[in-house]
Amino acid sequence: MNHRHLLPNEIDLLVDGEVGFGVAPLLAHVRECDACRLEVEDGRQIASVLEELPRFAPSYGLADRVMAQVPVFVPWHVAARDAVMEWVPASKPFRALALAGGSALAALLTMATLWVITRGELVSMVTVAAGDRVRSAFSIGLREVLASVFGEQVFTAIAQPGIPLLAVAGAGFVVAAALAVLGLRAAAAAGRRRA
Repeated sequence: MNHRHLLPNEIDLLVDGEVGFGVAPLLAHVRECDACRLEVEDGRQIASVLEELPRFAPSYGLADRVMAQVPVFVPWHVAARDAVMEWVPASKPFRALALAGGSALAALLTMATLWVITRGELVSMVTVAAGDRVRSAFSIGLREVLASVFGEQVFTAIAQPGIPLLAVAGAGFVVAAALAVLGLRAAAAAGRRRA
């Protein structure tokens, strides 16, 4: 007689009615061991009770609700394709019409681009004029913002020593910004360690 009792997976094999090479020694052991025979009988009773229980099906849409909560990584090219496909009409005639309209628009933009490129002096004149306007608007806006925040005295102080003082002030700003970023990262790391 084998003095080792059956393991749970071996009892499961007998409860399920499995047949095969390794089952015969298990059956022989069950015939000789009262404790293992009780375990197998209890397992069979539990299996028969479970078989009599009514079957329940999940509610409609359970899989959709579960999958809506699962984060799924979508590659950028798939997301771009899906975004473009939302704008493509479903029917063939409308697709052909959209293709013709898109082609006409692309041809028009190509011709306009070629016309602008061939007019080099016009492009350079517009670019210089736009650059001057943007630069003057930016400097005026920056001056007004600085004047409203720090007052007019800032401009007289900057005008006196000139560029070196401005460089020192800029370096101080960069150092202060770097220290602020490092402080925020340290606070975030400490928060992650606590969580």
